[in-house]
Amino acid sequence: MRIATVTGLLALLAWTAAAADVTGKWKAEFDAGGQTRVNTFDFKVAGGKLTGMVTGSQGGPAQISDGKVSGDEISFWAMRNIGGEEVKVVYKGKISGDTIQFQVQFGDRDFEMTAKRMPT
Repeated sequence: MRIATVTGLLALLAWTAAAADVTGKWKAEFDAGGQTRVNTFDFKVAGGKLTGMVTGSQGGPAQISDGKVSGDEISFWAMRNIGGEEVKVVYKGKISGDTIQFQVQFGDRDFEMTAKRMPT
């Protein structure tokens, strides 16, 4: 009986520590200077490593770098063309089901955006 309880608890701990599955396409709309901007994300996850692309209102697609997913946390950065300049944009977020709440930072600016999983 005790072994079954311990085994069950270990399985529960492993499940809660596992990375959330964000593989697929996501869309975020956010306000930038009174204009609605859209970013799309195409995520792939293998063993906690996140790869993929970010596409947005400014510049073309950008490859995700240093991507990580751990439990319900996600982080990565991408070089984006903003106002004609290449800028490192850092994304850190919290995953909850089909929603990711991102804190986005570039230069001395930061803002929040919410991404929703797109239907397949």
